[in-house]
Amino acid sequence: MTVTLRSLRGDDLESALDDLARLRITVFRDWPYLYEGTVEYERGYLRWYRDSPGALLVGAFDGEALVGAATGTPMEDHTNDFAQAFAATGIPLTDIFYCAESVLLPGYRGQGIGHRFFDLREDHARDLGRRFIAFCSVLRPDDHPLRPIAARSNEAFWRGRGYQPMEGVVAEFRWTDVGETWDSAKRLQFWGRWI
Repeated sequence: MTVTLRSLRGDDLESALDDLARLRITVFRDWPYLYEGTVEYERGYLRWYRDSPGALLVGAFDGEALVGAATGTPMEDHTNDFAQAFAATGIPLTDIFYCAESVLLPGYRGQGIGHRFFDLREDHARDLGRRFIAFCSVLRPDDHPLRPIAARSNEAFWRGRGYQPMEGVVAEFRWTDVGETWDSAKRLQFWGRWI
């Protein structure tokens, strides 16, 4: 398996958005997201990347097939969703680059692609003059009925890259869980570090 990573912006980014939508729906259906996604919702959500001049999509390609992706935008693109969570931190939103998601099909994991996703987004953030990187993880109870027995956290990976959970910096975001017909609020814990 030969996977190549490409940083996509502008027209290249826009042409990959439908493939990214399908990839997000597939990967986020699993624990801990349990996301019952639709292409229609994804198209609306992914407009942030199409419309933001500071957005980045790092695509992982096996040949021409998009098998993984990592995204990010300046935090101002998400002020309606996350500004309140950062209000007490003292970190100006204009200093923050938000790493929105990293999705990778299971057969491609464990090959260092996750590290490259972070490397390229951190480099992009520096190029934009950003000094702080933030991302969030879904908070689910340990006794959640859909939690797989072998579920494992990515916390060791994130800590190994220097990220720490940000005390009290929690947001809520709504989506429909697998098997449900309505959306509900989920709590998201922010992680971050200075670069």
